Amino acid sequence: MAQERKEKRKGRVAKYTRRGLLITAGGVVGGGLVVGVAVRPGHRAPKVKPLVAADDEALLNVWVKIAPDNTVVAIVPHAEMGQGAHSALAQMLADEMDADWDAVEVMEAPAHEEYANYALAKGVAMAGVDIPAFLVDTVDGGLLKATQAADIQITGGSFSVRATGAYGMRVAGAAARQMLAEAAAGTWEVPVSELVLAKSLVTHPASGREGRYADFATAAAAMKPPTKPRLKKPDEFRVMGESKQRLDIPPKVDGSAVFGIDAQAEGMKVATIRRSPVFEGRLVRVDDAPALATPGVEAVVALDDAVAVVADGYWHARQGLAALDIEWSGNGRDTVTQESIHAQFRADLDAGDDDAEVEEGDVEAALASAAKHLDAEYEAPFLAHAAMEPMNCTVWPHDGVCDVWVGSQNPLGVRTVVAEALAMDPSKVTVYNAYLGGGFGRRVYPDFAEQAAQVAKAVGGPVKLIWSREEDIAQDRYRPATISRFRGGVDASGRPLAWSNRYVNKHEPAEAPRIPYAIDNQRIASVASPVHVPFGFWRSVDHSQHAFFTESFIDELAVLAEAEPYRFRRDLLGNAPRHRNVLDAAAKRASWDASLAPGRGRGIALHQSFGSIVAEVAEVTVDGGDVRVDRVVCAVDAGFAVNPDALVAQMESGIVYGLTAALYGEITIQDGHVAESNFHDYPMLRMHEAPVIDTVIVDSGEALGGAGEPSTPPIAPAVVNAVYAATGKRIRRLPVSRTMAAA
Repeated sequence: MAQERKEKRKGRVAKYTRRGLLITAGGVVGGGLVVGVAVRPGHRAPKVKPLVAADDEALLNVWVKIAPDNTVVAIVPHAEMGQGAHSALAQMLADEMDADWDAVEVMEAPAHEEYANYALAKGVAMAGVDIPAFLVDTVDGGLLKATQAADIQITGGSFSVRATGAYGMRVAGAAARQMLAEAAAGTWEVPVSELVLAKSLVTHPASGREGRYADFATAAAAMKPPTKPRLKKPDEFRVMGESKQRLDIPPKVDGSAVFGIDAQAEGMKVATIRRSPVFEGRLVRVDDAPALATPGVEAVVALDDAVAVVADGYWHARQGLAALDIEWSGNGRDTVTQESIHAQFRADLDAGDDDAEVEEGDVEAALASAAKHLDAEYEAPFLAHAAMEPMNCTVWPHDGVCDVWVGSQNPLGVRTVVAEALAMDPSKVTVYNAYLGGGFGRRVYPDFAEQAAQVAKAVGGPVKLIWSREEDIAQDRYRPATISRFRGGVDASGRPLAWSNRYVNKHEPAEAPRIPYAIDNQRIASVASPVHVPFGFWRSVDHSQHAFFTESFIDELAVLAEAEPYRFRRDLLGNAPRHRNVLDAAAKRASWDASLAPGRGRGIALHQSFGSIVAEVAEVTVDGGDVRVDRVVCAVDAGFAVNPDALVAQMESGIVYGLTAALYGEITIQDGHVAESNFHDYPMLRMHEAPVIDTVIVDSGEALGGAGEPSTPPIAPAVVNAVYAATGKRIRRLPVSRTMAAA
């Protein structure tokens, strides 16, 4: 039974990929289902109102309600983990609604199938498609069914603004505005065209009448929302494009913000856990007597692959866990090492079989005719997420229902796995999603919630499960390690003729290894080489590895061509004006041609991901084996900055996160398990090591791009290219600190 549940969860995670969602959504839409912001017959607001609104609140559609005091509440189907999604999405809704920003609040959508995020799916599967009004309900309904089937209520992929915002919040706000205008016109018996809506007020200048949105909300809520309301043009924006204060900042400053780990329940016990250190290992035997003799310990719970200790507090639970005598089975995986994994990768690359994704021109002929050749091999290590708030979940099964407190990037997925663990219908499980103390992709996976449910079931009461930092490092879902090989050549004038790239293990997104540069002959291919280390979505996913590979190799080709790296890139971007503009903006702000003192270097990198283009220039100082990043200039084109200050903050966040990985990040496998255990051997960038970051926003007016992830990929290549400029030493293996120490 446990194995069946595991396979079902694997299926759901597979559907989170863009490719899987396209297939699922396409099949359901093709079936002719009719659901949307409103469902036929009628509309969904009356059905979902008990989930999100009080009796005296008017729910205009599933995403917006109005309180009697004229407060507009945006109902947001995304988690807040410091990225500012709640605020940005509320801005998009408020602007289209002409709501008073000072009277706007945010409510996170409940973990319920009615709030499966079809708007996200629409942004993934149908971005840029102009759907006729008569088909909108059908398309939205199909996408809703697809996301319900896959338990999709995910925060990730930098989709919040560019998908949910564009296809959910803006449409909901515009629809609500139209409904309020029609309700006011009907009440006052005047034409809609004579009304003015602004700052949550409706006025009729001809008669001098004025009313609050709340005065017309009940009448508006009785209407079916329009399927395709008019959206504002950028020159009409009043809230979007402004650096409004994020709504989550005040409670985080005054200490009133509630995170998952803050949950309390009457009679609650605290547990901590240890899973088999070898991935896919099993529990053979546990002697629980030493733990039960530890003060405060109340129970030891043995699972198939883990042991939990339940106590009156976390410290006692941790002490009891340390006292346990446990025997594990490595399940045949306990001989795997980092060296054997890399040997496997190289053997599979050497074998010659691959899956080509880009084949343009004739690479072999171009290489044969090249004046100069270059071969290079790069390595990127496994990485953990290392969110500051360790994994935790509180589960309380009682009276035929279950309450769950958690910080999750997919609360609907949490509801399902908890229900499965308790053999309970999901409708009986209520998930209270809190602020997340960091996610980065790790909290998409609800394994820790499943464990919490299993432990709570065993003890028959409320249990808060908290992973130790050691467990968090040892039982992550890791960014995969990979090796990427390149061959390139330039002609006598220094222009690149060929680009050949073969790498290990293809993951999402598909476009990650592709380059914007005009090189006529290209071949990009992957080789399958599976490992037992659990895969996980990590901030910017495959882009984080491939930007390091491609932007390092293009820099090496510039050196081969005896060209200056920035201008070498620029000359290859004639057919990519957005990329060129971003590259120019970064180089200009960084004073690219200014001289630097000996031992200092400047490196540049450019990469597109999640709909945004980012160029970064890193300035470093190299002192022996030590590399200090002094300054990073970042230029970003995300189409349009909904909240410029928040976009800058996300660029800074992604750079710091990526810089930690570039300088220090490395998970190594020893005897089938992770060798690292805490921040002493998996270090984070410290405040005194953080560089000055200068961000330039390039608003192109193109389709909205993401913000949470696109600044992470370019930082590693920018740094290693800067190290080369300072020292002449080329770094092809991350992290930088290990390579420099080995030099």
